Amino acid sequence: MSIYVGNLSYDVTEADLTSIFAEYGSVKRVQLPTDRETGRMRGFGFVEMSAESEESAAIDALDGAEWMGRDLKVNKAKPREDRGSAGGGRRNNNFSRGRY
Repeated sequence: MSIYVGNLSYDVTEADLTSIFAEYGSVKRVQLPTDRETGRMRGFGFVEMSAESEESAAIDALDGAEWMGRDLKVNKAKPREDRGSAGGGRRNNNFSRGRY
């Protein structure tokens, strides 16, 4: 299971997030997604801990807590939705219509 952590400061590091969650148990992994174009942190991350009881304790303690000037949003991460292979955009290509 993974924990979603939202409304993070753009200055937060993996080490920062690891240290705050380590107060509630053993942190296995921290991910901080970045924007593909700018390389800037996107303001959310994911934390994996060793036991579900540790994750629950961290969620209970940190959801809504003020940290680094922000009110954190912390909950169980939801599975990523499949966006399909079309990329969400409307395709307008002549090959699909039989026109070359």
